[in-house]
Amino acid sequence: MKPQVLAETPITSFELKEILEKNKKEQGELSFRAQKTLEHLETTVNFKKSQVEELKGEIEKLKIPRLRESQIAKLIDLKPTTPEQVKSALQAYVLTVKQEDMKKIADAFKAAVEAK
Repeated sequence: MKPQVLAETPITSFELKEILEKNKKEQGELSFRAQKTLEHLETTVNFKKSQVEELKGEIEKLKIPRLRESQIAKLIDLKPTTPEQVKSALQAYVLTVKQEDMKKIADAFKAAVEAK
């Protein structure tokens, strides 16, 4: 029987790391791919839960038109600190973001990175 997808919710790398760590505690051992993914995330994810939630809230407060939750998760994963990096991160999506909005996003990430 094929598994059924109940819902699709975009998550950040930090949230994925938390899920894998929880599964490892519960099951004692992860599959090969899950273990490799966790090892990679342990070296690349360096934000704390409070920082991720704060960043998500700050970006949502900017009320940028058509910016979706999946795009916010991608931005949090990439941590762009310049408008050019924001533009690069969002190029994969059919989305037009004004230059001043890209600057606001970059400034929010710059403040979070400096506060870290």
